[in-house]
Amino acid sequence: MKTYYDLIDQTFEFPTREFNVENNELMFNNVPLMDIVKQYGTPLKLTYLPKITEHIEHAKLLFRNAMKRYNYKGSYTYCYCTKSSHFRFVLEEALKNNIHLETSSAYDIPILRELYKLGKISKSTYIICNGYKRPLYTQYISELINEGFSNCIPVLDNLKEIEAYENSITADSVNFGIRIATDEEPNFAFYTSRLGIRYSDINELYRTKIQPNEKFKLKMLHFFINTGIKDSAYYWSELSRFMYKYCELRKICPDLDSIDIGGGMPIQTSFQFTYDYQAMIDQIVESIQWICNKNNVPVPHIFTEFGSYTVGESGAVIYKVIDQKLQNDKELWYMIDGSFITQLPDSWGLGQKYIMLSVNNWDNPYQKVNLGGLTCDSHDFYNTEPHSADLYLPIFDQDAEDQYVGLFHTGAYQESLGGYGGIQHCLVPAPQHVIVDKDEHGNLRTRLFAPEQNSEVMLKILGYGDAEPGMTELEATEAAEEREEEAELAKE
Repeated sequence: MKTYYDLIDQTFEFPTREFNVENNELMFNNVPLMDIVKQYGTPLKLTYLPKITEHIEHAKLLFRNAMKRYNYKGSYTYCYCTKSSHFRFVLEEALKNNIHLETSSAYDIPILRELYKLGKISKSTYIICNGYKRPLYTQYISELINEGFSNCIPVLDNLKEIEAYENSITADSVNFGIRIATDEEPNFAFYTSRLGIRYSDINELYRTKIQPNEKFKLKMLHFFINTGIKDSAYYWSELSRFMYKYCELRKICPDLDSIDIGGGMPIQTSFQFTYDYQAMIDQIVESIQWICNKNNVPVPHIFTEFGSYTVGESGAVIYKVIDQKLQNDKELWYMIDGSFITQLPDSWGLGQKYIMLSVNNWDNPYQKVNLGGLTCDSHDFYNTEPHSADLYLPIFDQDAEDQYVGLFHTGAYQESLGGYGGIQHCLVPAPQHVIVDKDEHGNLRTRLFAPEQNSEVMLKILGYGDAEPGMTELEATEAAEEREEEAELAKE
């Protein structure tokens, strides 16, 4: 019977630059996953930090090549979309690469202040403030600008937002952006995005609210497509419409010199993924330049906000198969020691598929399986691949060997969507999180960022227990252990 390795090798072009097998065990970016499993156990989330830098450098190279090819006179600025992952280790790794930031919430701003204190950003760092803004958010933005963060750009999302800055900003000037409400794809349940300002209102907003105020300048137009940057008639139509509006506005607004074409560059979620990144960026740059030349306006500086693209492929989740259950004549379930609903919520809420591979036992024969999570919810399962309606994993003897499975490129959004460190379905704990990096000599090193969530923390959130406010999981565990020791001593 053919082995699991034979199945993968015959189905895909394998091994790849990112995945290979040594001694029947999977390597992820040359990281020996079974070594990490043996050291830390499962379930665990893993972040491979060098992948973040690799993607940032790649995107910068794409735009550099395109701008050189077309002799494009504007500049390119890479911003990281913080909502993809707010973790300090992610932001610090990204900021090593001379990038800038995009925010979407008032609570991003205290994070930026911490990064400033640490010397990771400066007052000249571009901070693109997106999202629908409640009073606390506009207050924090105003405070940044008043304190000299000269490249903090509030992107206006509705017609009234600018009123919040009229009295609160005391700086000599402030640069604004305007987010344009784009039309959605025909298969959406609505026609136009709820975010941004409609095309017909933009010129009037500029003439009545920005142009008359000597402190206000319109610096940027913002463009974002929910379905991302992809080679479709819909994308090119919306980008062209946006650029014609830019050219129209540029003729009456000399301060306008930048566009933000949002995020949405895709990541690999299947071995059959095909996307010509360079050709796509070439066409974007060429289209922008062609429309500007046709309208006799200077080409704009280009900003992007890559979130999933920055951090997505750095992430992985590893589970142990803790049971095999044959529920009828043909449906075999491999039960894992975690939950898809709580730990990979996109797989449940959006039907998102990831690269799924066995971590060990690659020389074993394989069989069709369903993966089942720990919660009591009937939707806590994973049983198809992006390329197939079936899922295959090695056959193994549960009494004689262990079986581990990994889902890869899970680094964006999953922790925040799953309520990291909070209360999750069926009180399934947040798994431990391991960081993989390289030292100055290029040697791999690992560290435990956070242990598995414990009952002390959960009890406190729910109003039980004695854990003190602000206590970390480790501190709560230590406090619980101390109380147990004290109780034992009291018994003696």
